Amino acid sequence: MASVPVIPDSYNHVLAELECLDPLLSALRLDSSRLKCTCIDVSKRWLALGSSGGGLNLIQKDGWKQRLFLTHKEGAISRVACCLHDEDYVAVATSQGLVVVWELNQERRGKPERIYVSSEHKGRKVTALCWDTAALRVFVGDHVGKVSAIKINTSKQGKAAATFVMFPVQIITTVDSRVVQLDYLDGRLLISSLTRTYLCDTEREKFWKIGNKERDGEFGACFFPVGKNSGNHQPLIYCARPGSRMWEVNFDGEVQSTHQFKQLLSSPPLPVVTLRQDPHYTGSSCSPQSLSFPKLLYLTEHCVVTWTERGIYIFLPQSVQVLLWSEVKDIQDIAVYKSELFCLHTNGKVVHLSLLLVDRCVERLMRRGFWTLAARVSCLFQNSIISCRARKNLPLDKLEHLKSQLDASTQQDLTMQLEELISKLEPLDSACSSRRSSISSHESFSVLDSGIYRVISRRGSQSDEDSCSLHSQTFSEDERLKEFPAHQEDEQVDLDNVCHASVVVEADRNETFLPFSIPLSFRSPSPLVQAVKESVSSFVRKTTEKIGTLHISPDTKGRQEAKDDEQLPELTANLVASPQEEKELEPQSCPLPEEDRLRDLKAATAEALAKLQDPQILLEPQCMRRVLQEWLVYLEEKFSSKDHSALSSKKSKAVCAEEHKAVVEENLRLGPADGDPVDKEQSSIVKGCIEKENTDETCVSKTMCENSTDWRGPLDCGFQVSPPCVLEPDVQKDLVDLTTLCFELRVFLCGSGDAEEGSDGSLPLAAVWTLACRFMRRYFFLLDLKRVKQCIITTYATSPNVWETYIAGLKELTCHSPVALAMEGEDMLKILKLLHDLGPWDDSPLLLVHAKRLYEKFGETALRPLIKFYPSILPSDIKQLCRNDPAHFLAYLDSLVKSKPEDKRPSLLRSLLQPESLRLDWLCLAVSHDAPQRANTVDAEGNPRPRSHLFTWGYSQLILLLIKLPADFATKEKMAHICKSHGFWPGYLFLCLELDRRIEAFTNIAHLDDLSLLNGEDGCIPETIEEWKFLLHLAQNHSTALHHHGQQNGNAVSNGGTSCPDCITVENVALLLARAIGPNHALPLLQECGLTPELSERFTGVCEILRIAEKRQRALIQSMLERCDRFLWSQQA
Repeated sequence: MASVPVIPDSYNHVLAELECLDPLLSALRLDSSRLKCTCIDVSKRWLALGSSGGGLNLIQKDGWKQRLFLTHKEGAISRVACCLHDEDYVAVATSQGLVVVWELNQERRGKPERIYVSSEHKGRKVTALCWDTAALRVFVGDHVGKVSAIKINTSKQGKAAATFVMFPVQIITTVDSRVVQLDYLDGRLLISSLTRTYLCDTEREKFWKIGNKERDGEFGACFFPVGKNSGNHQPLIYCARPGSRMWEVNFDGEVQSTHQFKQLLSSPPLPVVTLRQDPHYTGSSCSPQSLSFPKLLYLTEHCVVTWTERGIYIFLPQSVQVLLWSEVKDIQDIAVYKSELFCLHTNGKVVHLSLLLVDRCVERLMRRGFWTLAARVSCLFQNSIISCRARKNLPLDKLEHLKSQLDASTQQDLTMQLEELISKLEPLDSACSSRRSSISSHESFSVLDSGIYRVISRRGSQSDEDSCSLHSQTFSEDERLKEFPAHQEDEQVDLDNVCHASVVVEADRNETFLPFSIPLSFRSPSPLVQAVKESVSSFVRKTTEKIGTLHISPDTKGRQEAKDDEQLPELTANLVASPQEEKELEPQSCPLPEEDRLRDLKAATAEALAKLQDPQILLEPQCMRRVLQEWLVYLEEKFSSKDHSALSSKKSKAVCAEEHKAVVEENLRLGPADGDPVDKEQSSIVKGCIEKENTDETCVSKTMCENSTDWRGPLDCGFQVSPPCVLEPDVQKDLVDLTTLCFELRVFLCGSGDAEEGSDGSLPLAAVWTLACRFMRRYFFLLDLKRVKQCIITTYATSPNVWETYIAGLKELTCHSPVALAMEGEDMLKILKLLHDLGPWDDSPLLLVHAKRLYEKFGETALRPLIKFYPSILPSDIKQLCRNDPAHFLAYLDSLVKSKPEDKRPSLLRSLLQPESLRLDWLCLAVSHDAPQRANTVDAEGNPRPRSHLFTWGYSQLILLLIKLPADFATKEKMAHICKSHGFWPGYLFLCLELDRRIEAFTNIAHLDDLSLLNGEDGCIPETIEEWKFLLHLAQNHSTALHHHGQQNGNAVSNGGTSCPDCITVENVALLLARAIGPNHALPLLQECGLTPELSERFTGVCEILRIAEKRQRALIQSMLERCDRFLWSQQA
């Protein structure tokens, strides 16, 4: 066994990448060449990522779900800063030098809004942003040295404060060069420029230069809060100096000492623990490093972190020690929160690192199932593992369990190293070891600080603690799947993402993902399963190669040549495919037919096309059908089923009969219950032909198949995806047009070879469906697959077998395509990438069959990534794919809508609602899935339950979009009925107002018992005196009923007071009335209704305050008008 360098025991910490953010950036489309991440910041709740397209993504760290997307038309985002003491605010600097301050309104569940835009630095490059630690104030520094402060006044502070602030921007100072870093603590602002560092007392407006010696270059500075256990409670300041040095400065700006780290940085770098590669430690010292630290950031309690183009450095400046340094290349910026580091690289990539103790790192790796990496880290840091403190978190039984998870055959060296480590922990002849071994064979234990063993019973060979922690990581794929709608910038890319794409991939060494919106497995497949899969794949590959190298004997070749007319080489269908697949599906060369073989068919085709040009025939559906019937006889003669019997013989007759029996039984079971569904979206000719029926048509076509039952005969089990002979392009085009028109008008063939049209009721609808399936199988090579797909969706919507036959034909057509071959062994990410590379697809049906394969293999998880192929794949296609599980279609539709900016979602949804009847179908789906129980929202009498409108609906945004789209009166009434029956009260109230049912809306608001429905932004405020009277009586009756109910339960409910400030009570409605029309007009109305006895002293006090406010407001307005008048007269003079 080769000796492995061991890291000295002085190193107890390590940087670990336990979560890979690459899928998150991919879902946000921030990994492309046109769009990338430009700046980063982090707080307790948010991870903020600014993009080159002017968009700011705010991702919630808990679960890694994108919650907000803020757009800026002022250019790319150059700096972002989150307010740490109030995370409802974020400041953004753009490439144009504008600073935008946002209020997120998360507490009130409102929309984010811009509360201030500063143009003080317009035309300059903003280089630093920093928030005040107590007040809502942002400090801004630019490349010419100008520093300003923006004081924020928001709705939380009251409207008066926001209205009369005259100078929200204050110029702090202008230093001699570009601002490198800003930091703020306890009323002091720290400004680091290219030449020196300045300390500013923002309250007293005093400035100090720190130190006497200047410098030249980017050097950072930061405050260093001192813990309470220290004798000096005043914070310190650390300023970077050339040559790997730092100044330690007190809070008054006086330099106390200079710390030199040059010699200390001669130690070898510690590896970063990541699944991207195995940790490696050389052990050989390097030369001393003379570095310039561009920024200093306070990390945890005693550390300062900085970086260079070579790596990350973490210091203990008070004790002048290097905690660690690791090689991480090309870092542009770092954002820290506690012990977390988010590193932005120059290529836009973001890496999430955590500063951990070694034992904690190993423990977390074990919980996630990364056994090999945990073992390597344990062996590298064995000196730290052996220490007493580490053994509290990593007792012997955990290390033994770690060893048991390694593969002894393939990881022999690693197993031996781990055994050596375990032997150093507990000698074999130790009494303690034998006692502990006897304990650990039945229980798990941990050692407390007092030395007492804490024993925990466990099941099997693993402790409950470990079982729980490990079990918590083995989520099912459905539990890990979370929607993550990613928004894109309008200026950069089309919203074809997202990607928001949700994919599930087995974790390996190169792809390690998190359970955020793109849920990827933490645990690698077991070695046994992987070995079996590789063995089977190898066997199939070798067998295929052997078959491909076989040579045909001369006798066999002669027999095959004799059957050339029966053999069917593969040929592409008549559609636009990707260039790669066109190469795969090019027709094989076969001998040209004799001139007289297709002469009759060509003549009949030319005659049929000439007849169809006649307006008298073109506008008569039955005449068109008659022409197509006559032509179809010639097509059957030339391409009959006997000409491709060799293809059909691939399946046995028994199998074909069973398949046909199942198809016919399914069609008969469905039956023509809903009549003949013909969509209005059919082309004008086909539409006219289907809708217009000739009542006095001849019975010739009926009698041709009247006594025939051949439609019940066996179906052709194989698909004719290529013609039996080479067709001239012009001839093939004409044949395709007529054959597709036959399918659209339902002109099919009976088994006897006679033509039959199935739209006049001559055959049962189930028979028509069966004939349609047979027609597609026979003439798949002569069908325009785009038109056929649209026809199936609109005309054969009630027959799933027709759609399945169409998909089966597409599968047969693309069985040898690169995507179909990759589907057998590749994961979803690689298949999706392959599909993207094969594009553009436009509206090719080949993409649809690949989507079908993905859905069959990966289920609902495969649908969400398909939104980036819109409009090549439409929601109507997805609905057909998952017709057996509408919830999957609903998830796709919701993801597609959310992938667009909010202002473009209504137009997108309106374009998808064709025909308009889809709106009601989709609304019924949305209110039926991921919704509260109806018993929780509707009482026994059909009225809303109190506060039931606050329930969370999984598809509430989609429901509201469907409701708010323009619609006719009847549709709105139907939508209102759907919302009421399911208890979706926000939508029902909106529709009541749209339908002018204001009285009904007020009645339901009284039942919901929420005053915000009357007073909020979208509140329904009464507009007439009659409506106010009605609402007051509703509040009185509601309060009486609630009071009576409370008395029965032994809990009386007061009618006013502060106990229910948001409830529908007489006093609250009266206060709302006083604010709306004034207290002087409200009191007479209340007296008229006889409600003044129910009002408390609080109402009287509020009315007095309102009177005073009105009086002062009038006086203020009068004063302002007088000043304006004097000013204008003075200007005129």
